[in-house]
Amino acid sequence: MLTSEQITSVKARGFLRNRGTECFSGRIVTVAGLFTPTELHAIAECAEKFGNGKVIFTARLAAEVVGIPFDKIPDAEAFMAEHGLYFGGTGAKVRPVTACKGTTCVYGNIDTQEIAKIIYDKFYIGMRNVKLPHKFKIGVGGCPNSCMKPSLNDVGIEGCKAFSFDSDLCRGCKKCAVAESCPTKAVSVVDGKAIIDMDKCTNCGVCVGKCPFGAVPKEAESICRIFVGGTWGKTQRMGTLLGSVYSTEEIPTVIEKVMLWYKENGYAKERLGAAIDRLGADALETALETNDLIDRKDEILAKPLLER
Repeated sequence: MLTSEQITSVKARGFLRNRGTECFSGRIVTVAGLFTPTELHAIAECAEKFGNGKVIFTARLAAEVVGIPFDKIPDAEAFMAEHGLYFGGTGAKVRPVTACKGTTCVYGNIDTQEIAKIIYDKFYIGMRNVKLPHKFKIGVGGCPNSCMKPSLNDVGIEGCKAFSFDSDLCRGCKKCAVAESCPTKAVSVVDGKAIIDMDKCTNCGVCVGKCPFGAVPKEAESICRIFVGGTWGKTQRMGTLLGSVYSTEEIPTVIEKVMLWYKENGYAKERLGAAIDRLGADALETALETNDLIDRKDEILAKPLLER
């Protein structure tokens, strides 16, 4: 019979007990679910050698080898390490980074896999020993279609296009190509001119280059909207959309500031969204406007978590 201490000790290493058994599923983490054929072969071999031959992919895009006996866990860890893969992805810290296939998708406005790799290296790996008040999930979506549900992550990045419209070039076509392509119906033609309702525009980029006369240019800068404090499950909260838009280069700095604010202000076992609701979104946005959090990084990370 396994003890609670044994179960807890391996959970911290990415092994979750299979219900009704004394076996475990080992969670193998890579960058946003991107595996090479060689890595997939290694995972399959691990499942055959140490598990029950089954592999399941999680909602966070990790691969779980199912049915590993407790005494086989060290062997499974050593085997995967030989192939450059590691178990993990649990605990009150940065969780595995998810991303949609925006890198190759026709709707992708940003290189989601490249951004996910940067975030993975800097936060999942670089800050893996930082204990946060609760789990901290980061998701990257390539467009407002929201396939990866960025608004339901603690930090969610959504790739967009900076919309611009030159009314002088608009010829008021009877059938406006921009209006026809707009999925949110933000464009209408009134008195021979296209009218843009920016309250409806999501900067999805679908209309970019659709006007044959250049009223909406063919080239548009990629930008990102960022949601913070989203959760899903027993407690549901739509992420708060930050008031600014950001370049892809700015994303790591924004995430770091949000994480440091959470580390300093969140109570133990309190999700980021709950801390935002308690202190106000304005308090977080104000903190993001300066570099004070980053300047105090070492001090913040050294502090114990707040207790209620």
